Amino acid sequence: MESPPSPTRPARPPWKPLLDFGPLLVFFGVNAKWGLLAATGTLVPLSVLALFLSWKIEGHVSRIALYGTIAIVVFGGLTLALRDESFIKIKVTVINALLGAVLGVGLLRRKPLLKELMGQDLRLTDQGWSVLTLRFMLFFFGMAALNEVLRRWLSTDAWVTFKTFGVIGATVVFTVLQAPLMKRFEVQEPAG
Repeated sequence: MESPPSPTRPARPPWKPLLDFGPLLVFFGVNAKWGLLAATGTLVPLSVLALFLSWKIEGHVSRIALYGTIAIVVFGGLTLALRDESFIKIKVTVINALLGAVLGVGLLRRKPLLKELMGQDLRLTDQGWSVLTLRFMLFFFGMAALNEVLRRWLSTDAWVTFKTFGVIGATVVFTVLQAPLMKRFEVQEPAG
């Protein structure tokens, strides 16, 4: 028998991955057939539509989804307006560098910002949040640096594959590798 979802963490709607990853998968497919400019031309409106639908269905959107969509509109808009693919490619660098910087500033202020973003889903000690935030900060800076290298060395099609599958894959693997840390610093519920 399946247990009901936790009251602090509602069940993830089955359509949510489609809204989260659908625009990116269409971007990949359109790039393969018609190139990066056409793919960017589909990514921008589909990302805005996905954000709007998430808001209409759930009544809110995460800050990360909102900022990500704004970045897609800005960098995608520049790519299309100037017919220059480098803008959509540099978006990955800018977003990751900004995420790293924001997490770093939070650590300097002794406010691990991951706690604000993920505190509903994870219960960690303050030290656990600090270590996890530091690791994610370094990961984001590393991904920004990696994108800077790859966008210069890879063909556009290879870069799109990296952007579509490599970035998501690296993020998933990195997050899974944090499980021992999360377990070690998990706040234990009192027995009762």
